[in-house]
Amino acid sequence: MSGRSSAGGTGTQSVDRAALLVSTVVQADEPLTFAVLQEECGLPKSTTSRMLTALERTGLLERDDSGSYVAGHLFWLYAIRHDPWEELVRLARPTLERIGEDTLETVHLSVARGDRVVQVAQVESQFMLGTRDWTEVDVPGHCSALGKVLYAFEALEIPAGRLERPTEHTLATREDLLRDLEQVRRRGRATTIDELEVGLAGVAVPVRGGSGDVIASLGVSGPTQRLDRRRLDELGATLMDRAEQLSALLRKRRRTQGVA
Repeated sequence: MSGRSSAGGTGTQSVDRAALLVSTVVQADEPLTFAVLQEECGLPKSTTSRMLTALERTGLLERDDSGSYVAGHLFWLYAIRHDPWEELVRLARPTLERIGEDTLETVHLSVARGDRVVQVAQVESQFMLGTRDWTEVDVPGHCSALGKVLYAFEALEIPAGRLERPTEHTLATREDLLRDLEQVRRRGRATTIDELEVGLAGVAVPVRGGSGDVIASLGVSGPTQRLDRRRLDELGATLMDRAEQLSALLRKRRRTQGVA
């Protein structure tokens, strides 16, 4: 009887310690090194090592490229089933940051939710004259390169009614939009110049999910005086390369984890 009580107590203690490690990692604002994790949890080094190995094996924790600990794929599998864009943002973040470093402009990642274009991630411009935070802004899809991509590749239904015209450069009719979208499909990227706001330009490309369908648009925006048509073409080529790398990562993720 005493043996069973002792075993039960030891088992509960192990669960408590494992839960503490997982909770500490999941609630942290950044990946945690072994040393930091051990110190924050107040566990012996051998115990920490043994439990982290088990937590990695079961998919509750994993290590990033630097060897620090982050939430494991089971958390992301759960997130993908309840909010698929959480996983997309997590996987896309390094790509967005690299584009930001290469271009110095504002970088965007957008998806379709219902009949709206919703920005789910952004990297700020490194120029003093840049663009605003668009994550909480409702932008008509036909006025943005990001939205045009989602329309062109059937991730978003093309609007049937009259088009809103924020500026005189905005596409005037549904027929104008359809012609523009045909060019987007042919070129593999969309552009806007002064269509949402005079002085604002952008370019965007499609991101394909694990099944090959377009699930998001990846773009760059900035002042028209910096982003003329030649510069937009250059940025578009860069974005297409980065988007293909991200799409390949999503395909790999689908194969290894069995998720979309």
